[in-house]
Amino acid sequence: MVTRIPTADIQKGIDDQLICIQRSAFRYFERQINPSNGLVPDKYAPDKPCAKDWPSSIAAVGFALATYPVAVARDFLSRDDAVQRTLTTLRFFLKSAHGPEVDAAGYRGFYYHFLDMRTGRRTWQCELSTIDTALLLSGMLTCAAFFARDVPEEVEIRSIVDTLYRRVEWDWALNGELTMSMGWKPESGFLRMRWKGYNEALLLYLLALGSPTHPITEESYGSWTSGYEWKQIYGYDFLYAASLFTHQFPHIWIDFRGIQDDFMREKGIDYFENSRRATYVQRQYALTNPLDFCGYAANCWGLTASQGPGPKTVMIDGVTRRFWGYIARGVPYGPDDGTIAPSAVVASLPFAPEIVLPAADYFVNDLNLHDVNVYGFRATFNPTYVAAHGQTAGWVSPWHFGINEGPVVLMIENHRNGLLWDLMHECPYLVIGLKRAGFRATRP
Repeated sequence: MVTRIPTADIQKGIDDQLICIQRSAFRYFERQINPSNGLVPDKYAPDKPCAKDWPSSIAAVGFALATYPVAVARDFLSRDDAVQRTLTTLRFFLKSAHGPEVDAAGYRGFYYHFLDMRTGRRTWQCELSTIDTALLLSGMLTCAAFFARDVPEEVEIRSIVDTLYRRVEWDWALNGELTMSMGWKPESGFLRMRWKGYNEALLLYLLALGSPTHPITEESYGSWTSGYEWKQIYGYDFLYAASLFTHQFPHIWIDFRGIQDDFMREKGIDYFENSRRATYVQRQYALTNPLDFCGYAANCWGLTASQGPGPKTVMIDGVTRRFWGYIARGVPYGPDDGTIAPSAVVASLPFAPEIVLPAADYFVNDLNLHDVNVYGFRATFNPTYVAAHGQTAGWVSPWHFGINEGPVVLMIENHRNGLLWDLMHECPYLVIGLKRAGFRATRP
């Protein structure tokens, strides 16, 4: 492949577009926050009356926290404003109800998946979530690394983050086994599903390994990786996971370039290269288009966990099509109902800019999916499910999700200057976690 160096004018156009996409995505966290406790809604739709009652997801809060340093660096927020937002959030989690009660915010250092936006207490009888707690803490640790000045408020940020990280009982979440449970409910105890096999829980295991108070063991990490599946798909050999987000979330905080654990040493690549290959597999699936969906093309691809137009079954051009609501879509084995997630494509920017940038441009300029919305890309669109005549994109989700907006802001920044990676290079807990997981540089 011949790499063409963009001219100065073309490069400026690319940079301007990325800044626009990044700024719009950050606006979600800037405007949707509850200023009294720092919570951020799981999702929001300007035309949905029910949106005002939607709860916060702790993962969305973690992404919000991680975006504040980017916002300072990009002049989206002043440093003072970012400090105050961060402190409001951290003080809430430090002081929130924490115990076995059914309406607490958290227990044993973990937090419930969904919290009421106003009260900050558990809602929907949801689970105490191990992975979402890891995403929340990753955002907190980002702030602790960035707000490093010797002034009282930034010292307080670092102190609270350290306290919250140290009180997580990662070993408790093993529930007597080697792999970690996906969660716990006060009504019924631990969930039966466990984190085993390659997915976004790579981040969870590294944080748990690095704990100075309640660590899991290296044996647990080995048990998790024992569920890995190495596949060849469309000519690419890679560590398989179906949905695009699973190849992205750990990379938001950790620069895996040039480091390998035992599994990757045996395969001769690193996790960054693995995600690059997974990104190309996504594009090739769209080009192959085995289920003959409308719109799939070289610049129109990207399947991930996302909202769709279903659940419903519709006859379209003589073909019975089943459409889902929120589900983890993936390639090449599905599920797939023709629903594409632009933000998931943009979040792959560091891995394969040569195919992501043209796709982003197509979403923005050809399909007009970005600038018409105050928060940029809505969650998804589906060209096969035609909701409006003359609309090339077909059905467009009314929702914006915090867990979509965050990776857009953060991975654009990593692509441009590696800010998140540089910050987390200095995080002692992740450094220890990587060492305990067996990561070493590819070259001594």
